[in-house]
Amino acid sequence: MPEPAAPLGVLGGTFDPVHRAHLHLARAALRHLGLAEVLWIPAGQPSHREAPFAAAAQRLEMVRLATAGEPRFRVDAAEALADRPSFTVPTLERLRASHGANRSLVLLMGADAFLGLASWFRWQDLFALAHVAVAYRPGADLQAESMHPQLAEVFRRRWRDDAAAFAEGAEGAIAGFAIEPVEPPDLSATAVRALLRSGGPLPADLLPAAVLDYIRRNHLYSA
Repeated sequence: MPEPAAPLGVLGGTFDPVHRAHLHLARAALRHLGLAEVLWIPAGQPSHREAPFAAAAQRLEMVRLATAGEPRFRVDAAEALADRPSFTVPTLERLRASHGANRSLVLLMGADAFLGLASWFRWQDLFALAHVAVAYRPGADLQAESMHPQLAEVFRRRWRDDAAAFAEGAEGAIAGFAIEPVEPPDLSATAVRALLRSGGPLPADLLPAAVLDYIRRNHLYSA
């Protein structure tokens, strides 16, 4: 019997634009979680936030540019090209149907996103489809006391001290992995857009060079 494939990391987001912190999280997940690769899934029409500033096709192209040349990164265009809002659970159902019941899927997210999980559409169903890996800064700790009560109950039942459970095939484990903070420490797509609008100098490596060139050529996020 062939060995089961290593877990597949799943990283969804608006990526408006994709920036250093996104790449930092994905690379750290590869190092720490035993993943075969990371599948990037730009959302076409995000369901739980305001409309993106860049069009879906533009955000998809920026993710393709940012991940080019990294053999363990792949881009899934299905959500960006869809004519309906993007939701995590239907996306995971699509991936589960594609990869079969025995392939471990690991949904990657930052601690802030995880703390808001109880507001997501059908959020409790995702644990039947995938594991969840939460990225946090060294020295930080996920405290159930700071979570929505329903999420805290799920967290206490499903938390594992390390990511070994991700390779075991049983879905629904939650584990964390530490990532070194990026600079600036509050880096977000909102902050990146503000810097681009200001027209001032950008911190080194804030955006992959190909992404920055695409933004400037297409006049995205300008004042």
